[in-house]
Amino acid sequence: MKTKSTAHKRTAEIDRKTAETQISLRLTIEGGGKYKVSTGIRFFDHMLELFTRHGAFDLELTCKGDLDVDQHHTVEDVGIALGEAFDRALGDKKGIMRAGYFLMPMDETLGISAVDLSGRVSSVIDTKVKTRLVGDLQSELVEDFFEGFARGARANVHLKTMYGRSNHHKVEALFKAFARALRFACMRDAQLGDMLPSTKGLL
Repeated sequence: MKTKSTAHKRTAEIDRKTAETQISLRLTIEGGGKYKVSTGIRFFDHMLELFTRHGAFDLELTCKGDLDVDQHHTVEDVGIALGEAFDRALGDKKGIMRAGYFLMPMDETLGISAVDLSGRVSSVIDTKVKTRLVGDLQSELVEDFFEGFARGARANVHLKTMYGRSNHHKVEALFKAFARALRFACMRDAQLGDMLPSTKGLL
């Protein structure tokens, strides 16, 4: 595990191995939307790719999970590892915006996301997806991914589909909204400088 923070780019590397998944992850917050993702679940890969592009991050992620058992371990553990990567790349969090939100239209669908890198774990997710599968992804696991991210990043993550018809669009709108909300939360605030965005003295 490596972490690097410079005046220009904040990066993290995570290698996470359990009896259920093996994850290798490289993240750059100040990236160019470049991705190389492989989890064995193609729709999940697509969501992570557009998350990377809309967040303007760089992400290399490989996960080999026990998909012969179920998709749950793969999706949840990727969420945890990705959250941990952001937490480590942000370091002491001094001078960051800390919180962000975004409303994302996806054709007939509207998704909303709010993120607070508060050091406290909480997540509220409402996808309004009614089908068992979206593409090849078990739709109930969308919630597990974002809950895992909240745990790994020590963050508040709120996501809600306001309305929509297409289940594909509902999930995609949430991933895009989340990426853009997180992008803003990670931004450095010139007005704050090196000040911690908390009166507690700790995030």
